[in-house]
Amino acid sequence: MLQSPAAGGGPGQSNADATRQIEPSILTALPHYLSLAVFPLILVAALYGGWWLVPPLAFISLAWSFDRVLGRDGRSMDPLNTSEHRLFWHNLPVWSWAFLWPPTLIFGMWQILVANQFAIWEDVLLAIILTMEAQTVFVVGHELIHRRSTWERRIGEFLLASASYPQYATEHVYIHHAMVGTPYDVGSAPKGESFWRYFPKEVASNLVHSWKVAGERLARRGLTRWHYSNPFWRYGVAVAFWYGLVFWMGGIWAVPVFAFLGLSCVFSMKISNYFQHYGLRRIRLPNGRWEKAMPRHSWDADWKFTNWMLFNMQRHADHHASASRQYPLLQISNLDEAPELPGTYADMMNIVLRPKRWFAKMDPLVDQWREHFYPEIDDWSVYDSPIPAAKPDAFDAIVEIFGAAPRLAKWIKRHPELLDNLQDREFTDLDLPKGFGPDPKSEAIARRGLARLYWTREMDVQALKDLIAELPAVNAKETAEIVRNWSNDKAFQIGMHVVRGNLSPAEAQSALSNLAEASISTVLTAVVGDSVDRHGPLRGGGVAAIALSDLASREVHPGVAIEILFVHEGSRAGGYEQLCKRFRETLTSLAEDSLLFSPIPRESNACPALPLSGLDGDGGTAAVNGVPGLTRARCVFEAGDAGIATRFAEVRREVLCATNESLMANLCKPSSNATETGVSAYVGMRGGLEDIERVARFLQLTKGEAGLQDSAPTAARVLRECEPLAQAAALWRDLQGILRLIGEEEFDAATARPRIKSLIAGACGHEDFDALTAAVAETASRAAAEIETLLARA
Repeated sequence: MLQSPAAGGGPGQSNADATRQIEPSILTALPHYLSLAVFPLILVAALYGGWWLVPPLAFISLAWSFDRVLGRDGRSMDPLNTSEHRLFWHNLPVWSWAFLWPPTLIFGMWQILVANQFAIWEDVLLAIILTMEAQTVFVVGHELIHRRSTWERRIGEFLLASASYPQYATEHVYIHHAMVGTPYDVGSAPKGESFWRYFPKEVASNLVHSWKVAGERLARRGLTRWHYSNPFWRYGVAVAFWYGLVFWMGGIWAVPVFAFLGLSCVFSMKISNYFQHYGLRRIRLPNGRWEKAMPRHSWDADWKFTNWMLFNMQRHADHHASASRQYPLLQISNLDEAPELPGTYADMMNIVLRPKRWFAKMDPLVDQWREHFYPEIDDWSVYDSPIPAAKPDAFDAIVEIFGAAPRLAKWIKRHPELLDNLQDREFTDLDLPKGFGPDPKSEAIARRGLARLYWTREMDVQALKDLIAELPAVNAKETAEIVRNWSNDKAFQIGMHVVRGNLSPAEAQSALSNLAEASISTVLTAVVGDSVDRHGPLRGGGVAAIALSDLASREVHPGVAIEILFVHEGSRAGGYEQLCKRFRETLTSLAEDSLLFSPIPRESNACPALPLSGLDGDGGTAAVNGVPGLTRARCVFEAGDAGIATRFAEVRREVLCATNESLMANLCKPSSNATETGVSAYVGMRGGLEDIERVARFLQLTKGEAGLQDSAPTAARVLRECEPLAQAAALWRDLQGILRLIGEEEFDAATARPRIKSLIAGACGHEDFDALTAAVAETASRAAAEIETLLARA
């Protein structure tokens, strides 16, 4: 059972204790008339000023301290056996406050703006008193907009308009109550969101979404948004009345002051809205619906004096369970039904504005609530994330991504618009819905077949370049930005197909390679286009972009490095060097904030440029991890002389055939990598990817011309005659593809959640993570032994 967080905070019973039943009568209603006591005090203060301003200021400021003195309330009526017509004496103070406030506000403004009988400090104090009391507008207005009778609802709207916030009547009833505790309700603050982030978002959302909902309700009746029954016409007239009155009394300068004071009231109201639902979320059910709103989704309190003054506003849990229930009938929720605030409303307002204190106080209570009501849920990251609020219709996909792919989760946090790709026909036509086939196995086969056909056959490099060509761009800089965003969309789709099992890591590797080549080629073409516009056509030679390493062998994974070598030939060497510099700048822009590519450091030697004749020096034999760079080198772009790619291939073969003995001796050295194996250690362990690549390139070079005909063979292809090494190469690349999709470089699969482990194992063709771990250890051991034998022979 939940502990009462405020059990020791003052006299009286916890809301978990038995309540005392009362009957409606003038005596039980009498305490609620206390809220009317402030009106004669304000009237006297507005008439005489001076020291008469102190009593209403003291009454409003000090009243909340009585909660600690008087303690808990503990009284309630039987809502099932108490008819509303018996509540006249309880309704009278609500109606009285509603009818007394407008003339009181008008008289107070008259004294400040027209009468001019007070000193400036008296006017300021009177304005502060009116603003402080105006906060009760939202309590009384809130009570009235929930009433069944039209006249009460209209009075509630008029009161809200006096605080410049009448749209609250639509937003609160039709959005907040319907969607409380879900991402659709901005008013339900998720755990970890401070009030300072909550407030502006909530105010803006209220206006935008209440307007939208009003239009939708009219559309269902076949009416336009501009029909006279749109409540915003009433809201506009009411707000115009108040602002017109202020302008008539005080002129133009008084209007922004009145607006600011109204915003102050809204600010105070939003504080209570914030803590009434902080961190409490409704759960998404397996059928795709949100669980029913229950008392557990609101923070409750039951302090006596606040109940008297604010018409039981603290009994918020029961209010959400029965929205049309009038305030005298609201019940005290048991601690097994609803969580309890750890103090009075005044206590909460004192710490809300200090996020560190607020989180320290409330987050442990939210965690306690979760353990009590939802012990089966161990991961609340989706519910705490701001992403569902940005894309509530994509909640199921967000849950899927957060549960299986932490790297993609980080991406949708930064770029929620990526989720829109899951609604594109390009994605939905391949990711067929459940239930279309005779059984789940047949459905999975159909999805895999469609995704494989589309992304590895239909969407080749040229098809992707044709799609990019349809995107308008005016220069290379803009092209890089547009292509980056477009490639992020496509890479995200491919990644989601892998997460859902529609593509294997090897198939995704092929699709991402096409995507990378099309993106790079397009932006380089745009750079050449800019150069031609400025300086005329390229003459006297040409320039080529040579993809190296994984880009060249078409083994691209999310976050792949752009390893490009630019070679040029011809009479305008200086011009080509400038062109290659612009190539590097544009590729750097392409790789910024890219899901497909890793960033290129601006101050680096990445993407060097060499004359073709310079490849016979260090440029041709430069090694990464001891492997000559040109062993995997493929032309992905050329401009100017169309024969430069062919001449590069010839020079490459000559350079590699002349590889010096020391480099070859380096390649066939015994591995110094660690012997410890593990799924995430697949690159650097003994027999891992580094060792496999090293031995593959050694064999490639020892075959001379025959081994260099293919410009960028994969290790698996080079080692195809040695089955254990070819299998190891395939497994390491599968691991690379899935691990870099779901995590960053430092990601440790062994500590991941079970669902992530299951995805990794399934993507690599194993039943579970333990089986994959065993396969990794066995494969690495066999590969290390084979490499040792092979190099010993060499």
